[in-house]
Order: sequence, then structure tokens, then C-alpha cells
Amino acid sequence: MRVLWITNTIFPAPSKALGLPEPVTGGWMYGLAGRLASAKGICMAVATTYRGNEFKTFNIDGAFYYLLPLPATSGYPKRLETWWRKVCADFKPDLIHIHGTEYAHGLTCMRACPAMNFVVSIQGLTSVYAEHFYAGISRWQIARNITLRDILRRDTIFQGKQRFIRQGVLEKEYLRRARAIIGRTQWDYAHTRAINPSVNYYFCNEILRNGFYTSAKWNSAIKTDHTIFLTQANYPIKGLHQVLKAVALLKKDFPHIKIKVAGRNIINTATFIDTLKTSGYGAYILKLTKQLHLRDHIQFVGPLAEEEMIKEYLNAHVFVCPSSIENSPNSVGEAQLLGVPVIASHVGGVPDMIVHGETGLLYGFEEVEILSEQIRHVFTDQTLAEHLSQNGIEAAEKRHHPSENLNQMLASYRLIAKKIP
Repeated sequence: MRVLWITNTIFPAPSKALGLPEPVTGGWMYGLAGRLASAKGICMAVATTYRGNEFKTFNIDGAFYYLLPLPATSGYPKRLETWWRKVCADFKPDLIHIHGTEYAHGLTCMRACPAMNFVVSIQGLTSVYAEHFYAGISRWQIARNITLRDILRRDTIFQGKQRFIRQGVLEKEYLRRARAIIGRTQWDYAHTRAINPSVNYYFCNEILRNGFYTSAKWNSAIKTDHTIFLTQANYPIKGLHQVLKAVALLKKDFPHIKIKVAGRNIINTATFIDTLKTSGYGAYILKLTKQLHLRDHIQFVGPLAEEEMIKEYLNAHVFVCPSSIENSPNSVGEAQLLGVPVIASHVGGVPDMIVHGETGLLYGFEEVEILSEQIRHVFTDQTLAEHLSQNGIEAAEKRHHPSENLNQMLASYRLIAKKIP
């Protein structure tokens, strides 16, 4: 079976061949792709766009890679349709697997080659995420924190929501054109079926990054007490503002409490240039840290490669996923696999990953008081923390079992391929 993947990121192998930095995101895809490429009877290719001017192909370690040229553009990239016809004519896929529906380049393939057998994997759903984009921040608070950077880039929080709405229109076309959907939660099943009631839905959990399977597990004796770890916080949906409000309620009892956040420092005003780069959400978070006297209690640790990310997880006392909406965040799976106690908002598909009180703790997104008390419980009750840790490991090892998920994916591919007219 010849399987073509369409992804949003350039894989490490072609990145290296082009002299580009290896990506720090999308790691869950690389492990699965490598296993698929090694599976008997599978010939694998991966295609995506890049900011170059030439169509490029690579054959690296038995896998084919296609890079379609797409210099900076806005709107629907119709020029890609010609390149997709070339890719399909060259590789002759039995099945085209599109990972994610946020961007239009996969849709250009669907339009250019409508007779192909398309399956779409659900990551998130921007059409639904748009409804939760402000994450409880009032329109007045958003407006009063608009920065010069937002104006020059036309990238206010208001415009961010509108961008999600526009992406959602394309996303619905993806789902209506697809012959099959691969998902993993009751949430994505319900929403995709609402958009395309006749689509064939296949369940398959994800394989996480390799290092999370081989790493040492979280140890309550060597973690840094009263440290909270978040993996993302660059826009409202990720909910950093809610964690700040919860931590403000804990600061008196835990004076050394610390929030550590992976990713770019969105509140950096060390220089005039840094200040000019501050987004509206960054400005809102900066004001909130000052109002709540938490400026010294938050640290952005920068974009992290896999090994660095694992170290931060293991260093934490608790991992918090405070999003206003998620499908099934890999960060929760990673934390559980390492044994880090997890607290997460009860949104989207997250309840499919956490049994409250057993494999993690859940709370309502707006209930910062509940979040505060749950953090307190983990900080003060070592028995609870270790209970969540061990149960989280067992649940994640089963959910993200590499060989079982590979076999499930292969079985889905075979069933989908049989439906080719």
C-alpha cells in the first residue's frame, strides 16, 4: 500500500537536508511515520510546503519527501494544485492521509485530485475553537491591551478569532470531502459527524515522541516543590491567565510557588525592541502579573527540544493543562506517561484522557478557585500525587502503546483503502 501523508511541518530529515533547523513541534508524527515506513507492505511519502521557490523531492532512509514551494502568501494558495497533481502522478498513492485541518495546503490537494482516497486526522477543530478563542477575557480587556505590534501585523486577539473562523470554513470543506476521519475522542467524533454525517470514522490513539517512552519517571523525592509546568501559553485559548489567578490564591501559603512555561517569553520587555514585539495577549498577561504581584513567580523557559521538555516535566510538582478548549492534548499524554501529576480543564476531549481523582484532576475552565485548591491538594498530599502519577503512567502506556496504535492505524488504512471505487 502506498501512503502519502500531508503535514503542516517539515520533517527532521528533509529539514536537515535543506540546512534548516529541525522542528521542535510535531514529534508525535515522526515516531509513527518511522514505524509505518518500516511496516511490511507499506511505501511511505510525506509532503508539505516550504518557503522556497523550487519543488523538491528526497528519498531518505526508505521514505520519500516532497516539499512544495509556497513563498509567503495570504488566502487560498491555488498555485499548489499544479504541484499536487505532480506529486500524485509521481507517487501514485493508494491513500492520502492529511494531518490537521488548520491550513489550506491539504485542501488544495483535495481539490486538485478529487478522485484520490483521502483520510483526515483530527488534531483540533478551529471552527469549534473559534467559539472559545477569548477564553473568558472580556472584549474591553482585549481592546485596552492592543499593542503597536498587533496593529502593524493586523494580529489582535479579535483578528485571531476571525482567522480561526475563516480557517473553520476551509476545515468544514476538508471534512465534507474526506472519505474517512481518524479521531480519538467523543468530542471530535461528535463534531465531525455533525459536519459530515456520512463520513466513515476510525478510532486511533497517537504515538508520542520516543523519548517519553524511554525516560525515567517522575519522582516525588527529586522534583522541585511547588513548581507548575505549562507547555504552551502564547494565546488566550491556552489559559495562562487562569493559572495566574489560581496561583494568586496560593502565593501566601506557598511563597516560592513558580509557574514555568515552555515557549517564547510573551511578557519580555527587557529592551525597547522586545516591548515593540509584545502581543496584546502578552500585554494582558504582563499587567495581570503586576496586578497579582506574580512577576517573580513566572518563568518562560523558551522553545524546548524533546530532551529539554522531558527535564521540565520531571522537574515539576504538577503539570497543568488550563485550556479553554482542546481535543486530546499530547501534553497531557506526555505528562501522564512520565508520571507527572496532571490537572486539566474539563473541556473538549480532555475527559477521555483523565479519570478525575485517578489519572488526574479535572476542573471547570472558569473555576480558578477549584484549580487553586486542586494545585494545593497535589502540593500538600504526597499520597495523592503518587496515586495520580502511577495511575497516569498505566493509563498513558495503554493509550499511547506504540505497537498497538501502529496496528490500529494499519488496520484503518486497509479498511479505508478497500473503499476506493
